[in-house]
Amino acid sequence: MKVLFCCDDTRPEPWLKGLHDALPGAEIAIWEPGAPQADYALVWAPPQQFLDEQASGLKAMFNIGAGVDALLPLRIPAALPVYRLEDAGMAVQMAEYVAQAVIRFFRGLDQYEADMAQGLWQHQRNPRRVDYPVGVMGLGKMGERVARALTVFDFTVNGWSRSPRELQGVECFSGMDSLDRFLSETRILVNLLPLHDETRDIINARTLALLQPGAYVINVGRGGHVVDADLIAQIESGHVSGAMLDVFREEPLPENHPFWKQSRIILTPHTSARTLAADSIAQIVGKVAAMSRGEPVTGRVDLRKGY
Repeated sequence: MKVLFCCDDTRPEPWLKGLHDALPGAEIAIWEPGAPQADYALVWAPPQQFLDEQASGLKAMFNIGAGVDALLPLRIPAALPVYRLEDAGMAVQMAEYVAQAVIRFFRGLDQYEADMAQGLWQHQRNPRRVDYPVGVMGLGKMGERVARALTVFDFTVNGWSRSPRELQGVECFSGMDSLDRFLSETRILVNLLPLHDETRDIINARTLALLQPGAYVINVGRGGHVVDADLIAQIESGHVSGAMLDVFREEPLPENHPFWKQSRIILTPHTSARTLAADSIAQIVGKVAAMSRGEPVTGRVDLRKGY
């Protein structure tokens, strides 16, 4: 068995060592142009040349992340099975990140931090949870984990997805026809959607205006979901109180981007849910073993849908 690793912006050493340990006897290598044909590949934003050279002989390709938007512009043969990571330790990280962002806004902890920095000892008003309904856009593995985590804190949690879902303790909306109602019942908006043509720019002037006054936006999906200028305008108008953003249209975020200067936007460097090499390798190896036994394998990407 030969496995290729094609992830230019990922430190390869932990992956190569983990693959060697998990697949003794397999040939593991970093892809270089002209490399011999492999059986399997682990990729993150691979170049088209990699697919042109390798796709026809691969048994499967594994995307080492939950989002597959970097693959969508590429020419990938329909017969090549492409699999995404299913959780692999990322869902709990995402739930942690979102929960702290929601609670930080709800409890006014940012204002307490500002007060303490100025030597002010004063209390903010006590918020009521009923006034802060949370809307989670995207109810895949991570979105489901996030929604369930927020119900633990007794928030009213609604969810919106492309296809119908059922989650205990969460009112679920589905389809574009229900989006406006979902937004109108949301004060804290959490985005975990996959990025494709239907969801690109979905957080824009129109949809932000539908949120309840004093809304808050948490984006852990993709930067392409948010129209940056529209979000800034809604914050400056006061309709949106602020935002916590982990993903951006261009990463690293350019130093001259207006987000840097907006005090009501908290920025983090795409760190809400990091890929864990050991957990991911164990999941990938398990899928390879299942395929070799002729068993069904979950997590296959439908490139036509974009997830």
